Amino acid sequence: MPIPEDVTGDEIDKDVRQELLSLPKTLADDVARNLVMVARLIDEDPEGAYGYSRVALRLASRVAAVREAAGFAAYANQKYSEALAEFRAARRMTGNVELWPVMADCERGLGRPEKALDMAGAPEVHKLDKAGQVEMRLVAAGARRDMGQLDAAIVTLQSPELASSTVQPWTARLRYAYADALLAAGRVDEAREWFAKAVESDRDGSTDASDRLAELDGVEFLDALDADDEDAENEDDEEDVDEAEAETGDTPKAASPEVSGDASDEAEADTERD
Repeated sequence: MPIPEDVTGDEIDKDVRQELLSLPKTLADDVARNLVMVARLIDEDPEGAYGYSRVALRLASRVAAVREAAGFAAYANQKYSEALAEFRAARRMTGNVELWPVMADCERGLGRPEKALDMAGAPEVHKLDKAGQVEMRLVAAGARRDMGQLDAAIVTLQSPELASSTVQPWTARLRYAYADALLAAGRVDEAREWFAKAVESDRDGSTDASDRLAELDGVEFLDALDADDEDAENEDDEEDVDEAEAETGDTPKAASPEVSGDASDEAEADTERD
């Protein structure tokens, strides 16, 4: 697959670059450039990212960072079975537990929420950092919802991290998930409160909490671009009508003015003389 000339491979994380040192330099550079493309496209063009990940995988399948990247690319394309296999391979190579939450979420994607809950209670969770533990909590709550256990999902999300006044990278997503679960349970007033809190903490726009809050408040937003398009369409319609009238000669007729009383009398007098 073509790679832009501005992509050198030096953009990758230094830890990944360290892993690639086991490869010949030319091969390492090729793999690095493909990994850069995966990272660059995974959010906006998941299919493109997946294509580059497959190239990297063919070139260096024994590198843990490549297996991990391939896993995330497959995950972004909802290829959960493939993603889980890649994550498991990466974990075997490194022994790290960082991928445990996303592996559990793959189980959800495969329709196995019970397995995801089992993983949420496994010893590996205690080895995760705070961000990983919060992610695991989100996955577990999602699994509860998959099983129709809304109240249990709400309780799962209730945690010190949720109540903390300190904003962390995961705060907005945690509050959003809690608000969404409350809303699904019919607790609208509480849901509104937590959507508002999610908006306050969502500094990078990672959720659509503001839209959800506005929806609850009955606020409708008019997209300025859509409005412009509608105006342009109306103008085009008016021009088409004018052109059609010009071609057929069917132009609107002005109302006939009323004949004044004097003019009427003169007309009658002329008639009598005749």
